[in-house]
Amino acid sequence: MKLQGSTKLWKSMKRKELQQMEDNVKAKEPRAPKLYEAIATFLGLVVIMSVGIVVFEVSPHIPMFIGVIFAALMALRLGYKWDAVESMMITGISRAMQAILILMIVGMLVGTWILSGTIPTMIYYGLKLLSPSIFLVATVLICSVTSLATGTSWGTMGTMGLALMGIAAGLGIPVGPTAGAILSGAYFGDKLSPLSDTTNLAPAMAGTDVFSHVKFMMKATITAYIIALVFFGVYGFMHASNGHADTSQLDILVNGIKDNFNVNPILLLPPLVVILAIALKMPAIPGITLGVIVAAIMAPIFQNGATLGAIFESAMNGYTMESGIKALDTLLTKGGLMGMAESILMTMIAMMFGGIMEATGQLNVIINAITKYVKSGPALIGVTELTCIASNVTMPEQYISILVPGRMYAPAYRKAGMHPVALSNALESAGTVTSPLVPWNTCAIYIKKTLGIQSTAVYFPWAIFNLAMPIVTFLFAFVGITIKKMTDEEQKIADEGGLVKL
Repeated sequence: MKLQGSTKLWKSMKRKELQQMEDNVKAKEPRAPKLYEAIATFLGLVVIMSVGIVVFEVSPHIPMFIGVIFAALMALRLGYKWDAVESMMITGISRAMQAILILMIVGMLVGTWILSGTIPTMIYYGLKLLSPSIFLVATVLICSVTSLATGTSWGTMGTMGLALMGIAAGLGIPVGPTAGAILSGAYFGDKLSPLSDTTNLAPAMAGTDVFSHVKFMMKATITAYIIALVFFGVYGFMHASNGHADTSQLDILVNGIKDNFNVNPILLLPPLVVILAIALKMPAIPGITLGVIVAAIMAPIFQNGATLGAIFESAMNGYTMESGIKALDTLLTKGGLMGMAESILMTMIAMMFGGIMEATGQLNVIINAITKYVKSGPALIGVTELTCIASNVTMPEQYISILVPGRMYAPAYRKAGMHPVALSNALESAGTVTSPLVPWNTCAIYIKKTLGIQSTAVYFPWAIFNLAMPIVTFLFAFVGITIKKMTDEEQKIADEGGLVKL
């Protein structure tokens, strides 16, 4: 009897011990985040980004890294081990690896395209479009060509934009409309140029490739662009000045290009090759690399001093322009693998943050709260655009308005069966173009300083393309132009984490 009682007691103790062990294991398993915890992580990022950029005017990299620390601390609070957190960051970076590789190659492309004379030739013919009678329309076109050729709205505004502001003063054209025309052209080119970092980042966050992204953006972007051209054409005609335009600044740039480069229409071949690669659906990396190779072959043929060593140097460290003309030197001193380091590092740090937020479920908690009442494709497009605009307001840096919302909404688009190009288009239609409209955003601060404008309010109502772009994209969603559903095969690729192309 005693033996039987002891056996029962032992079994009971064993059950309790096993139950305790099971409870301990469960206690050590990571738990799902609460909504307030996910919001706290984002709030920490918003505060440090705002203080760093607005108050201290520092680069966004370190504030973004502090945001990564906030996300990591929250992950540890949720029960994740450090090894797991580290793996999340590495996984996040790996998802942006194609974009990083493309940015590296684009840096090489810009350097070789300047050395070969391709970009100077594009700018030269763009400047020839200037006509005082259609100054504002010409301003949009010139800035568009320059931004498409260089892939930078900032570089365009700091060079062509500055020169055009001086000419507008000679014509008696107000500052607001002139700055608005400059912004419209510069951001149109930046948005569509395969050389632009934001044009490469948006599809990387969404889960597609840059060529599919550019192709899908065309209809809405061209529509907003036509609206801007028509507006400035009508306004310019109604407010035409009979004064003589002082085009001396542009003449200096044109002559400077001719004095330092052999300008030839054949030098437009490299961009045509890249465009053809897009048309033939060649993958982005070999397509852009082909543009680098063609430019490298043409450089020694057309330009004096373009040796193999010079080609290597331009591809690595960018081209250095030494014409003695400040505006021209600023515009054409750029490119190279190292010239993309800042964008690449920003992408890596942001993806570390996104990797933690996604793997710990913090993104899902926030997205579920935001999209709880979103029942249609147009509503999802609208919510995405509003989030991008809010990012530009709260975390005043253009890159963040693409990187963070991109990672936030990618799962929601995938769940809804929507093609990643719909997301990448929404990111650029709101994130890229609205950044200069927020007075404390880095883009707006740069524009005010560069163009000598007193406040953002001066050009805000005249930035027609920037204002029209998110509206056009949202309205087009209702007729299916900016919405595209995935096929079953594309859905499978997306669910497996692959790139979904058009």
